[in-house]
Amino acid sequence: MIRKAFILKLFDAALMQRWNDKIRPVELIELDKQAHKMIIAYVLGKCEEENQRINWTEIIEGGLFELLQRLVVTDIKPQIFYRIKEDNNKYEQLNQWVYSELEHIISPIGRNYPKRFKKYFATEQPDYATNIERKILTAAHFYATKWEFEIIERENPKDYELPSIKKSIESYLLPYKSLKGIQKLTKDKNLRKFIDLCGMLRFQIRWSHLYRIPRTSVLGHMLITAILAYLFSVEINACKARRVNNYLTGLFHDLPEVLTRDISSPVKRSSPAMEELIEEYEKEQMEREVYNLLPTEWHNELRMFTEDVFENIVNGKQQNISSSEITTKYNRKEFNPRDGEIIKAADDLAAFTEAYLSLENGINNEKLLDAKYTIKEKYKSVIIAGINCGEIYADF
Repeated sequence: MIRKAFILKLFDAALMQRWNDKIRPVELIELDKQAHKMIIAYVLGKCEEENQRINWTEIIEGGLFELLQRLVVTDIKPQIFYRIKEDNNKYEQLNQWVYSELEHIISPIGRNYPKRFKKYFATEQPDYATNIERKILTAAHFYATKWEFEIIERENPKDYELPSIKKSIESYLLPYKSLKGIQKLTKDKNLRKFIDLCGMLRFQIRWSHLYRIPRTSVLGHMLITAILAYLFSVEINACKARRVNNYLTGLFHDLPEVLTRDISSPVKRSSPAMEELIEEYEKEQMEREVYNLLPTEWHNELRMFTEDVFENIVNGKQQNISSSEITTKYNRKEFNPRDGEIIKAADDLAAFTEAYLSLENGINNEKLLDAKYTIKEKYKSVIIAGINCGEIYADF
C-alpha cells in the first residue's frame, strides 16, 4: 500500500532546484523535468511502436525508479554522477547506498518493488542500458535536459561553462540518434511543438492565487497523479493495459490547461453550465491546437487521456460502472479499461498533499486548511476496488 512517507518523498522533487548555479528566468524544478521526461518518453515510445513492441510497464516503472534514485543523489553534480556510472563497481556501491536510503518507503508498496528496484540498477544484467525501453528513457532524459539548457543558454551568454555543457549534452544524445523518435523530432516541427507545449505547463503554477511551499506546477502535479494512479492500479492487480491507461491518463489529464490555464475547482463548478462550457472549450481548443501536432493514429488514445478523465472506460466508451466492477468483469487487455475513479482519487490525494505540505511548512491559509479538511473527509470511509483511501489519509 502507498504510505505517507512515499508520497512526501515524491514531493521532495518539487523542492529540488535545477541549474541553480546559473541565471534562470524562471525556476527549473526536478519534478517538472521528470514529468517532461516521461511525456517525451511517451512520444519516443509511440514512434518506436511503429516498428516493434514496447513494454510500457518497463518505461513507467523505470521512470519511477530513476526519479527515486535522483531524489537521493541530488547533491552529486551530473558530471560526477556520469563518471561514477561509467565504473560498474562504483555505480553498484552508489545504488546500494541509494537503496538503503529508500528501502523504508519502497517496501510498503509490496509487489516485490524492493527487489525490482535493485534489479533495475544492477549493471550485470544482459540488457542493462541496451534494451529499447531503457534507450527511450535515457534519450527522453537527455532531450528534457537539452530543452532546459536552451533556456539557460539564452540567459547566460557569457558563462564560460556553457560550451562544454552543450557539448556534453550533445554527446550524451548522440548514441540515441538511431531511435525513430529522435529522428522524427529532428525533422518534424509539429512533434517538437507538442513537446514544447507540454513543457509550458512547467510555468503554470497550481493554486496560483495562494502562496505555497512547495509551489507545484501543473506539469509536476500531472506526474504525481500518474505515479499514484499507477501504484493504486498495481495494488488492485489491474491488468497491464489498465495500469498503463491509468498512468498515462494521470500524466496527461491536465494537458488542456496549457490552453485554458489552471482554472480553480470552485470556478469550474460554480454552475453546471460553467463546467460544461469550460469542458467544451477545452475539447475545441485541443482539436484546434494540439491534436493536429500529432500523427492521426495517436488522436483517439490521447483523447482518452485528456477528456472525461474521471470517468470509467471500457472498450473506448464511458461506462456507468464502478472500478470494482471493472476488476470483476473487464480486467483484461481486450477490454482496454481505464479507471477514472482511481485517477480522481490520485488527483485528489496529490492536491491534498500540496495543501498539507504548505501548512506543514508554515503557510497559514484558510483555503488550504479547508482543502485539506474537505478532501480528507471526502475519502475517510471510501474504498475503491479494494483501495482503502481512508487508511491512506489517516496516515497524515
